[in-house]
Amino acid sequence: MNIRPRRNRKSIAIRAMVEETKIGTEHLIYPLFLKDGTNVKEKIASLPNNYRWSLDLLLNELEECLSYGIMTYDLFPAVEDSLKDKTGSYSWNEDNFYLKAIRKIKETFPEIVLMSDVALDPYSSDGHDGLVENGKILNDETLLLLNKMAVAQAQAGIDIVGPSDMMDGRVGSIREALDVNGFTDVSIMSYTAKYASAFYGPFRDALNSAPKSGDKKTYQMNPANKREALLEAELDVSEGADMIMVKPALCYLDIVHMLKENFTVPVTAYNVSGECAMIYAAAEKGWINYELAVSELLLSIRRAGADGILTYFAKDFAKYLKK
Repeated sequence: MNIRPRRNRKSIAIRAMVEETKIGTEHLIYPLFLKDGTNVKEKIASLPNNYRWSLDLLLNELEECLSYGIMTYDLFPAVEDSLKDKTGSYSWNEDNFYLKAIRKIKETFPEIVLMSDVALDPYSSDGHDGLVENGKILNDETLLLLNKMAVAQAQAGIDIVGPSDMMDGRVGSIREALDVNGFTDVSIMSYTAKYASAFYGPFRDALNSAPKSGDKKTYQMNPANKREALLEAELDVSEGADMIMVKPALCYLDIVHMLKENFTVPVTAYNVSGECAMIYAAAEKGWINYELAVSELLLSIRRAGADGILTYFAKDFAKYLKK
């Protein structure tokens, strides 16, 4: 045989030389949950190895993660029900513990990249990403609230805002609000193709942010649709998105690949809570090797075309790479 593909697999050195896809800590974005208070490190039953942190302990966690080379973090607030209302007004309140935490984190670790979440659901008494009126999610009225939230986060020192709400026109609206207020350097990583997925459960447990009624199918995308992601991406890029995201990652690797092939802006993918919880559960049962499974999973997302990966495995994988 003139052609023997196995010749390119015969040693570790040769396999490394011809390896097509590389993944390192520079590709990781670590989602973290923040809770008001002190000395708080609460387990999340449906998402092992992840916690709700108070700021004092989170600073220690960030310092450790930095030692493993993780430079980018996405911060999510777990807000008490007593602070929630229909408009999510606590999200831009000066006393918001989340905004105070952003300031403190950036003051303590100015070198890190900190990303925020822009949507009403963590702050809404209705648990939806938009303003609810008579059971309907109002699009344009929600944009004004998202603008206030994004500007407040920018004032606190956030590097990247992440609109996760899936309202039409929100990227352009937020970009204009940021620019008018002098935050032209704040980036937007839009949740461009965010599907109405069954894999968000543990995240909603972590933030107690599940909808109080109905579902999110009128604004999150139909899992059956592929070409629609092209339309969403075209709109977001034209409105000023610096990066576009696919969420979830594993069931939508074809979408990641398609957007990477069709757009020049960076493409990220969110390896969501339910996807990670399945790996944790199977590893706990001894059915799979945790480190090898996580490595293969994250590599597959990179291979599909993701420039960055939001994943709850970030710390464990960074430690694995450090070995």
